[in-house]
Formats: sequence, C-alpha cells, structure tokens
Amino acid sequence: MEIAEETVLGPAAPAVEVAGVRNVRDAGGVGALRRGVLYRSGALHGLRPEGARRLAELGVRTVVDLRSGPEVAELPDDCRGLTVDHRHLPVFTERRWPAGQAELYPAMAEHAGPAAAALVRRLAEPGALPVLVHCASGKDRTGVVAAVLQTLLGASEAETTADFLLSNAALGLSAATAGPGHNSRPVAAVHLDRAMQWIRGRHGSVADYLLAHGAREADLSAARAALGG
Repeated sequence: MEIAEETVLGPAAPAVEVAGVRNVRDAGGVGALRRGVLYRSGALHGLRPEGARRLAELGVRTVVDLRSGPEVAELPDDCRGLTVDHRHLPVFTERRWPAGQAELYPAMAEHAGPAAAALVRRLAEPGALPVLVHCASGKDRTGVVAAVLQTLLGASEAETTADFLLSNAALGLSAATAGPGHNSRPVAAVHLDRAMQWIRGRHGSVADYLLAHGAREADLSAARAALGG
C-alpha cells in the first residue's frame, strides 16, 4: 500500500447536501468557470428521493458517469425522480488500473481523454447544463476530469489543486484512513500534478489534449462560452 507524499486535508468543503450521494460540490468559482453549471460527486447508486429532489432544484440536466462498465453493472446510478440525460463515459472501460497512486494518476490522464472530449462535446450542446460529473467517490477520476475543464476555463494550478484537495475533507480521508483500496486513500497535490504533467508533456495544453481525443475547436469555444457565461 502506498501513502503518497504531500497528503493534505483540504479546508471544509463547500458541500452541496444531496441525500445518498457523497462528495457533492460545485466545481465552479475558479478561473472563468461560473458556479451552478458544473457539479461533481460520488456515484448516484444510493441517491434517495430527497436527494433527487435536491438535484432537481439545482436544475441538473446531464449526469456523466466516469466509472468502468463492471462498476456500473454492480452499482448502477439511481436517477429515479430526475429528468436527465445520463451519459456513461468511462475513464477505464474495465475495472483494471494501477494499484499505486503514483502510477494511477498518469494512467488516468492517459485514458481519460476520450471521456473528457465527449463531455466537452456534450457541454457545447444546448440544454446540457447544469451537468453533474461523477465516478465512484468523486475524487480521483472526477478530480482529473474536473481539473481539465477548470483549466480549459483558465483556472490556475493553485485553484484546481485547492478544489481537488477538498475531497479529503468531504470524504473524511487522511493517512489514518488509508487502506488497500483507492476509495480509502486521500488525495494529494502531487497526484493531480502528475496527471497534468502527463497531459502537458504529451499534448502541450489541455485544449490540445481534448482536440487529440475528438473535440473540435468549435466544441471548445462553445463549452467555454456555456461554462463561463
């Protein structure tokens, strides 16, 4: 088991209370990304009726599930009570990924390109917003994809990292909680840095990363306009 260096608990998360769902928060307020258009969370398999009502109050129109096929089959999202466009855009198609966090984050960056580009294409479509993006606990795969979108909207590394670290407080994770599974391990600034270094090293920028995986310049422009208002 690996406990990564520089593990830091973020400050109290600006949580959105959604009954039955962990680690829900607004990903906006950084760079030009406005609030109320992009939410992030853990999986929705335990969503309770009052939680569904809360998501409806927030106006959520699109739910994007980044989990693998086996994870979805085992614990499918429960979207009863919601009128949403549900998209399955897996980062890893199978439940196979590196065991160590040092290897996990570059691997997520490598595999998340098609999902992130498809998400950008959806964001560019009329009527897509607000969007809720999630994986299992909303910290690793969701953390990388959220950082890509925030960076596309001009957020600094410090801003994306601060938002990324909020998952520790939201989920109650620390070195003391860490176990053999990724869901029990806290995130650290170095994790996101490794993912973003992989993207910059291979593609130069997040925009070029998205273009390389199927997004078009028009999609990037439309997504920036929609998310930045």
